[in-house]
Amino acid sequence: MTQRTLVLLSWSGGKDAAWTLHALRQRDDVEVVALLTTLTAEYQRVSMQGIRRDVLHAQAAATGLPLIEAQIPLACDNARYEAAMSQALAQANARWPDLRTAAFGDLFLEDIRAYREQRCAAVGWQVMTPLFGAGTPRLARDMIAGGLRASLCCVDTQQLDAAFAGRDFDADLLRDLPPDCDPCGENGEFHTCVRAGPMFSRAISVERGDTTLRDGRFAFTDFLLEDLAPDPR
Repeated sequence: MTQRTLVLLSWSGGKDAAWTLHALRQRDDVEVVALLTTLTAEYQRVSMQGIRRDVLHAQAAATGLPLIEAQIPLACDNARYEAAMSQALAQANARWPDLRTAAFGDLFLEDIRAYREQRCAAVGWQVMTPLFGAGTPRLARDMIAGGLRASLCCVDTQQLDAAFAGRDFDADLLRDLPPDCDPCGENGEFHTCVRAGPMFSRAISVERGDTTLRDGRFAFTDFLLEDLAPDPR
């Protein structure tokens, strides 16, 4: 029997990371052993998504995987970000000595993938991007049809109207997105918070909170953790 490659999955709490986990779990040559998330220390929220730490931990519990956190400051330059990530990878490798592969939910941005490959290679790691090259209109529909449930938690108002913040990622949303908006938000138009899907053992229940504009640009919708929802299965 061929030994499975151990994988550390970069986990943002959003749909692409969640669907990457689902895709990897369909394979018999890899085993995802943990999640890695970058948190902004001052807010204790997932960087970019703005997802609360307790929601993040509920997501991780629903995947059944341990979570490694990389804490970065609010005003974080590349050097400090890379140092935090290198430390997190070293922490993961200390726990799983055979772990040298990191997976990311990148879809089509070549420069981002190349950057990840370069930085990971510098510390002896390989990069896996199982969703890369998938057509995003089809991928978005497949996610929804496959049972993924998520809401838009951050909208870049320079690319998409703030009114989309807080909306569910569903067929109605895909229909209403402007033609120049990627259906998966791969150009940074929006980020999501996942609450259910085939990668979870059970759904998590979140309540929509306020929407706040930050930096004059990003509309963040807060999602607060409620009690765990009944097991849908």
